[in-house]
Amino acid sequence: MKSIIRTCASALVVAAWSLGTAGLADAADLLQQIKDKGEIVIGTEARYPPFEFVEDGKVVGFSVDLFEAVMKGLPDVKVERLDLPFQGLLPGLQTLKFDAIVTSVAVNKKRYETYRLSLPIADATVTFVKRKGDESLTKAEDLSGRIVGSQAGSAQLKSTQDLSAALEAKGLAPLQEIQTYVDFNEAYADLGAGRIDAVVNSLPNLLYLQSQRGDAFETASTTFGPAAYFSWAFRKDEDSKPLADFIDDRLRALSEDGTVKRLQEKWFGSATALPTDALPEPQG
Repeated sequence: MKSIIRTCASALVVAAWSLGTAGLADAADLLQQIKDKGEIVIGTEARYPPFEFVEDGKVVGFSVDLFEAVMKGLPDVKVERLDLPFQGLLPGLQTLKFDAIVTSVAVNKKRYETYRLSLPIADATVTFVKRKGDESLTKAEDLSGRIVGSQAGSAQLKSTQDLSAALEAKGLAPLQEIQTYVDFNEAYADLGAGRIDAVVNSLPNLLYLQSQRGDAFETASTTFGPAAYFSWAFRKDEDSKPLADFIDDRLRALSEDGTVKRLQEKWFGSATALPTDALPEPQG
């Protein structure tokens, strides 16, 4: 009888151990889950040329090409892209609507502390665009007392607000008004129509705008604020770490083999050296 009891007890222990190890096996990290299901779901904003925008019904741009090169490291995984307004991307990441944000996330201190951000994918230093021929605006100080637009919820909006405060601190008039928009195309439309005086955005975006609409717009030749970068974003948890590490490793490899430089030249018209050891901690 004791032998039977011992045998049953042993069987229960083995069964419990098997269930426990099965549970551990089920608790695969995000990268393994992506490999197992053969799909990665990413959030993007396809209204931010030249990084992501729609052309002939297809999302194209620098980030699209770069991520395609990154995903050559996972050839059996397809990409499911969810196109949303930028204001919904970071909250959507936190509520597990997608695995990562693959769009132009300008790095600032709050985002740096809240999310796991990739190595830089591009320069995000800020400047402004004006109507072509407006000789009254050549540098940031000239925006004193003017109406300026930027995107709601963006790091560029924060830079615009910081500029207004900095002007006032210098004894100049702050910006008369800061208009916010769901996407930058709306701001450019208002600028072209004369409803605002300038739009603040990152330099690569404005140089691209000028290359496409040089008849109407002109980018300022000087930048303002601290040096900044664009990154891709992941949840800041252990589950997401292997995916973020994999993508950083791929970005390093693509920088070393010249792919990043080639894509910068294709989409921005010139190339900028980017840090590949780590994402620099933002100044603001």
